[in-house]
Amino acid sequence: MAEATVRRVRHTSRQAEVERRNAAAALQRALDRRDNGGETGH
Repeated sequence: MAEATVRRVRHTSRQAEVERRNAAAALQRALDRRDNGGETGH
């Protein structure tokens, strides 16, 4: 039972890391679009 808990925690942690990376990438894309749009007038 302890092993299953450890696996679940690891998976959750890994999933959280993936979500954090995706959120950071999405934020960066949004900022890039905003910056680029402001400079190019799109």
